[in-house]
Amino acid sequence: MSRMLVWLPLVLFAVLVGFFFRGLDLNPGEQPSALIGKPVPEFLATDLYTGQSLSNKDLPNQPYLLNVWASWCITCQVEHPFLTKLSQTLPIVGLNYKDTIPASTNWLGKLGDPYQMQISDPNGRLGLDLGVAGAPETFVVDARGIIRLKIQGEINDRVYERDIQPILEEFKP
Repeated sequence: MSRMLVWLPLVLFAVLVGFFFRGLDLNPGEQPSALIGKPVPEFLATDLYTGQSLSNKDLPNQPYLLNVWASWCITCQVEHPFLTKLSQTLPIVGLNYKDTIPASTNWLGKLGDPYQMQISDPNGRLGLDLGVAGAPETFVVDARGIIRLKIQGEINDRVYERDIQPILEEFKP
């Protein structure tokens, strides 16, 4: 029994070291989403510009990005030029999250609008259904409306090449 007590601190230390090294491999910005492999949640919202009703039926029937953004989001402003460039080859749907219409439309008027469709979510209801923690967040959605990837934070060349492009290649229609 006393021999076991001698080795117990060493075993506990080894277990803690194992957890530490496992933690080094984790991406602190990555949060798993329960929606991966599931359809975009059903919603009824309005178009940012026209106020017309929008639902899942209005979403593209091809792979697209669903980008959660807001005019108050500094990182959204940083990723905006990349999204503008990317929108020339891939549809992007904007989800304007917890923002006002005047601030949003002014922001897009100054920076340009890369979005094929603009969903207004002033109360964050759709964002809540998507599990959004804050802006920016981007979902990769396949042609059948299934969420394949969730990215928190800025989308840029590196993130696109490393994370998004392989998913788009895998789920080409």
